[in-house]
Amino acid sequence: MFEYIFFDTEIRDKFVHHASNLGVSCTFHDDPMGHVVAIPENIEEEIENSLEQFYDELEKEQSSLLLNEEGGLKRLAGIYFSLPDGQSRMVPLQTEIANRLLSAFTLEEIQELFETIALSMIGEEEHLCKILAKQIGKK
Repeated sequence: MFEYIFFDTEIRDKFVHHASNLGVSCTFHDDPMGHVVAIPENIEEEIENSLEQFYDELEKEQSSLLLNEEGGLKRLAGIYFSLPDGQSRMVPLQTEIANRLLSAFTLEEIQELFETIALSMIGEEEHLCKILAKQIGKK
């Protein structure tokens, strides 16, 4: 099963409706992180891509809702980012840390930071001086 997490029931319901329109059955349940929707793994690649793209759009809507809710992230915070292979992931954060990050950085900058960390986790470990030399060589 592929699982998708939502923090808002209306946004979750939009995803379930979209999946249903594509002929994909969903199951869903709540857990401490939010509302989880599961779909079968054995769906056509085109349908899977459509669901992933729609989920990416809904992630942006979720982030906007969380940021606007009573002055910021109040009880649950998560930052979405993309892995090098294009998959989306969420990093759950304590709300104080998320608010501190958002007070100093834009959401895009935070996502870029997490994507850089993810990329470094799958690559070979290099010394900082080698990484800096590569970056200077690119400019």
